[in-house]
Amino acid sequence: MSVGEPVALAESVKKALKPGKLFINGRAEGAASGKTIDVMNPATGEVLTTVADAEGPDVDRAVAAARRSFEKKSWRGMDPSRKEKILWDLSEILVKNKEELAVLESMENGKTVREAAGADVSPAIDAFRYYAGWVRKIYGETIPVDGPYLNYTLREPVGVVGGIVPWNYPLQIASWKVAPALACGCSVVIKPSEMTPLTALKLAEYCMEAGIPEGVVNVVTGYGHTAGEALGRHMDVDKISFTGSIRTARALLKASAESNLKRLSLELGGKSPNIVFPDCDMEAALKSAFWGIFANKGEICSAASRLLLHEDIHDKFLDELVSRAEKLKLGDPLDKSTTMGSQISAAQLDRILGYIRAGKEEGARLLCGGERDTEGAKAKGFYVRPTIFSEVKPQMKIAQEEIFGPVLAAMRFRDVEEAVEIANATIYGLVSAVWTRDIQLAHRIANDIKAGVVWINTYNGFDSATPFGGYKQSGFGRDLGAYALEQYTNVKSVWVAL
Repeated sequence: MSVGEPVALAESVKKALKPGKLFINGRAEGAASGKTIDVMNPATGEVLTTVADAEGPDVDRAVAAARRSFEKKSWRGMDPSRKEKILWDLSEILVKNKEELAVLESMENGKTVREAAGADVSPAIDAFRYYAGWVRKIYGETIPVDGPYLNYTLREPVGVVGGIVPWNYPLQIASWKVAPALACGCSVVIKPSEMTPLTALKLAEYCMEAGIPEGVVNVVTGYGHTAGEALGRHMDVDKISFTGSIRTARALLKASAESNLKRLSLELGGKSPNIVFPDCDMEAALKSAFWGIFANKGEICSAASRLLLHEDIHDKFLDELVSRAEKLKLGDPLDKSTTMGSQISAAQLDRILGYIRAGKEEGARLLCGGERDTEGAKAKGFYVRPTIFSEVKPQMKIAQEEIFGPVLAAMRFRDVEEAVEIANATIYGLVSAVWTRDIQLAHRIANDIKAGVVWINTYNGFDSATPFGGYKQSGFGRDLGAYALEQYTNVKSVWVAL
């Protein structure tokens, strides 16, 4: 696409947008209350459209549709080869609509259209392709036991799955939940963020187009404290897959405990250390440190938000990083020359600026950025200049709490022991990285860091075949890979007397 094409496509997409409704049992339905939610373009402040504001009765209808489809075995009872082909066909439908989906994601989220295409839509496509291949490979085993018995296990779908999806990678993370759930034979109710519901509704339509039966994939748009809470407490939901905040995760755990003890998998963000030693490939480390915090406007759970630099390279590395940050182009996300778009909302903008104030108040040194960008048309959106702090102490707020914005906290360390101590000194344990040519040192640190992912001489490496998830308060359970299938299946042991 040329630079102008996304803008022209955006006009076409906007004209085609109609007020969104809930997607239940294969049909578009309004909320029982009739209430709606405005969907904003955070880069321009304009209202794109409205969607239904789902509440308890709407969630009840969606869950009932999912339960009916599950008990009727309209999907889980289908021939595996046919299910495999449908999931592959769904990936092809996403490919066919990739440009439109990227523009739609850019408009509702504020990320650049390039990021929306490459880091949101493409991984969604790959997830359906990957899990299509698993449909005919989910099976049990025979187990030798004492006595005249045959014992074997069955892998059965867990049932009705509630998927609660955040706003930072709406289509990608929805696909991370829907694809493995469908591969296992489950039925699904997706609750997207009220700020980014449009691609989830598109996904549900494409599921029907691909041949997935009515009621198997449903979407309820609404707020977390109403629709999300109702899904978490619902007695007929067997499993919740959630990506979001620790606070919401605690509410879901409580809801599960007070209802039917439904299974949960939780991915809850991070405060990830990116550790750089003097013997590394400096250019590769610089590039990854830059995009590790400024990609997707810093609104990434795996953001490299803590940069741990060895004292021998600390000043030189930061000087170069600041130089690059100051050249980063903020602007219209639909302009393909833009390198960073708008934060998701005014509330998120205020949150980020609040952390920047806290950093300055606690004595960190602001090297660049640290303010809202209101130049020209950007005044209508929620833009934050790329921000780098140095002289950050491990106990500072900006080194402990997830900011979810383009704010980097740089710290210096003297030796390996201090680096590992700083890396592990938060409540989080999602991802991490180490940069060194010393392979023994790299493996030692990978062993000592308490995180679900360790990258060595790279950052933000993802593949549908590899598991993703955290330690500590970054959650439990895994998205992606064969490990995700454990979240969506039950194991049944069958004994036969011989």
